[in-house]
Amino acid sequence: MRLVIARCSVDYTGRLNAHLPLATRLLVHKGDGSLLVHSDGGSYKPLNWMSPPCRLDVELPDDESASAGVIEHWRVTHAKTGDALLVRIYEVLHDSSHELGIDPGLQKDGVEADLQRLLAEQVDVIGENLTLVRREFPTAIGPVDLLLRDPAGGTIAVEVKRRGDIDGVEQLTRYLELLGRDPHLAPVTGVFAAQEIKPQAKVLAADRGIRCVTLDYEGMKGIESGAPRLF
Repeated sequence: MRLVIARCSVDYTGRLNAHLPLATRLLVHKGDGSLLVHSDGGSYKPLNWMSPPCRLDVELPDDESASAGVIEHWRVTHAKTGDALLVRIYEVLHDSSHELGIDPGLQKDGVEADLQRLLAEQVDVIGENLTLVRREFPTAIGPVDLLLRDPAGGTIAVEVKRRGDIDGVEQLTRYLELLGRDPHLAPVTGVFAAQEIKPQAKVLAADRGIRCVTLDYEGMKGIESGAPRLF
């Protein structure tokens, strides 16, 4: 990746025409060939850009541009559309290149595995005096996210989702039917736990005798003290 801070003007021609007058800007030329033109404001969004597939050609300025103080032309041409981005560079204030390597990709916070782990550590969110039997309790049709015991010896199967919908309730229903056949686990009740539960899922869960718990993810991480909301 090449980072250049320069006094420049920018002209885009193609399906639309756009002009950025002379100012100091950040030019980002990425390994995929794209070029992004940033100012010091406007948050993350570039003022203008060219997406790949495209090619960057560095050219000497013509006489007219040179007489106006331009020292270099960057011409970026899109391989498919022919759209072009012409950057006229008047002065380079910074120029550096960096090898970033292969990016592992975005790892989202609050995915189901994180919720499951936090809930296993804080089973009191589900109810008082509960104990964790196991995470990912195996069954013939797949693992149950959490298996808990209540003080009376009853079993609670918990299905954890980021967003709870009807499919999640159906999945938990199948687990409950299977677990209920095991005399070592019966009676088994179900809890459907999610950050957000759709109204239709709540109605279906209530019809199946399944309790819903809306999870306060920030509170579970210790950012604030939260309590479960039961439906």
